[in-house]
Amino acid sequence: MNSPFGMPWLLPAPVDFKTRAKTLVNSASPDEAEVRRLAAFTLDLSELDTLGKIVRRQKEFLVAKAGFTPVKLGIVASHTIDYLAAALPGTGLRHNLAVDIVLAGYGQAAQELLDPGSGFASQRLDCVLLAFDYRALGLSSVCLKTDDADEAVSAAINYVSSMAAGVRNIIKATCILQTLVPPSDPLFGSFDARISGSPRAMVEKFNARLLQEVVLENDLVVDVAFLANKVGLDSWNDTRGWHKAKLPASLDATPLYADHVCRLLGSARGKARKCLVLDLDNTLWGGVIGDDGLDGIALGQNSAVGEAHVALQRFLLDLRRRGVILAVCSKNEDATARIPFRHHPEMVLKEDHIAVFVANWSDKANNLREIAATLNIGTDSLVFLDDNPVEREQVRQTLPEVAVPELTEDPADYISLLANAGYFEAIGLSEEDIVRADFYQADAERVSLQKVGNLEEYLHSLQMVATITPFNAVGRVRIAQLINKSNQFNLTTRRYSESEVEAIENDPSKFCLQVRLADRFGDNGMISVIIFDKAHAEWSCDTWLMSCRVLGRRVEELVLAMVAEEARDAGAKRLKGTYVPTKKNGLVVEHFAKLGFTRTGDLPDGGTTWELDLAGYIAPELPMLILRPNDPGCVNDVA
Repeated sequence: MNSPFGMPWLLPAPVDFKTRAKTLVNSASPDEAEVRRLAAFTLDLSELDTLGKIVRRQKEFLVAKAGFTPVKLGIVASHTIDYLAAALPGTGLRHNLAVDIVLAGYGQAAQELLDPGSGFASQRLDCVLLAFDYRALGLSSVCLKTDDADEAVSAAINYVSSMAAGVRNIIKATCILQTLVPPSDPLFGSFDARISGSPRAMVEKFNARLLQEVVLENDLVVDVAFLANKVGLDSWNDTRGWHKAKLPASLDATPLYADHVCRLLGSARGKARKCLVLDLDNTLWGGVIGDDGLDGIALGQNSAVGEAHVALQRFLLDLRRRGVILAVCSKNEDATARIPFRHHPEMVLKEDHIAVFVANWSDKANNLREIAATLNIGTDSLVFLDDNPVEREQVRQTLPEVAVPELTEDPADYISLLANAGYFEAIGLSEEDIVRADFYQADAERVSLQKVGNLEEYLHSLQMVATITPFNAVGRVRIAQLINKSNQFNLTTRRYSESEVEAIENDPSKFCLQVRLADRFGDNGMISVIIFDKAHAEWSCDTWLMSCRVLGRRVEELVLAMVAEEARDAGAKRLKGTYVPTKKNGLVVEHFAKLGFTRTGDLPDGGTTWELDLAGYIAPELPMLILRPNDPGCVNDVA
């Protein structure tokens, strides 16, 4: 019998898992690909503990050389949380994170969170998880009077709200809140739902008020109540474990619980996947289009298999609507592969929904590299959905950074496996998210336009309009997303949460810009974020990043012109820049040189420092209309 806590989208760990993991722990130069392969298995607590040792002993390598993002997570709990803490570092590797854990003292929530001098407050935490149990919050005993029930829920809400305020204002970290798991044993039977003071009803009220009254825009939420209900309350709640050691859940639930925490942390750090790459035959439809023909494939047609494929396509279209890019990677003749998209009446997905369509006889790993390059994203942003176990294994071995969900032979399972894996975990939804897939669709048209005579003609023909504004509340979600997701065109790769972005926005010593770019094919949305530290004589670059989708459009020249103008008006004499190398940002190693900066030094990590004398800087003419807030028209219009 399958465990309710299983993660069937992952393969089981191999028998030599611990031997391979220990080799990495003790290696002077760990194999990055092997780290990723081992993290992609479903692991028990012992195996996660072994994998976690890699994080503890090899963190410098994981962060500096392998591209894992460091996260320092504090946990404040009303119960025993040590097992979760032990499972998180190993689980984090699955989500491209190097996680450090700091536990608050048992039963010391207020002392740790509300005292600026506490040892917990001094840890410079990135995030704090508030993990409370309904029993510790006074919601375990029935209240037969409605007023008493309301008071109990309000007391619990007020307490959690105070702790959350401590995280935000004293610890100054991102606050992660949890919904409460209700008890599994009813007091009144089905009548529990109608008694406002039953523990079940009070927990439900608490959860609703938590989301409405306590959770703020920059907070994160782990919906543990939904997770526990999904696997079954009887399975999740472990009465014996609670009485023996105040365990909030079955130990068997811990790996799944840890995965949900880490996927949320990963999304907050820009590690959620961006693109779903789809096989066609026996994935989007049943059968082989090249052999069975249009009438022979299973798609709709009142068959269980055909209806499962249609349901999958509807789910994929919903993913696209929320911003996930769809691509096709099929071993097929291109013309044949497109036939169902063009002519099958039950086909939900159309060619216009596919950002990149690759159908040939090359191996799929190479095709995935091509798709990522075409989209200007990393291969670690891809999820590959393929019914063929041979193709899945080839991609896992060749490109271990690509997420490859394990599939059953029944297409009715595909939605559940894809949805529950958390590849596309969201922490917000912006306008740019909703239209992101359309951006990439329009990029294909832009590429075709490059057939004009030269680059300048091409850029003029785009009829670009750049809008430059300071940071603001409207753009804050997208600004934080770009800061945490941008890797290639990113000079320093510093990461800031939404709350930190808000603080920077209100800091008079910072100069901040957000840049949007539209053209004749549509709005590209926000494509660049700039942060400079202002001083009297010089301004220093803290963050300079740009979406790779607009490379070659001279946006970086526009940004420099805006910064130089503002700095000169403020009395500054020079701009200073630093390039901090990472595994992925080699693209911008000569960024400052190309813009006319002079190299002033080398850093121990291979980075460089640069300087631009503003007295000699002359702003270029640019092939775009430039608009700034409150300007009646353009700043520079040579289009």
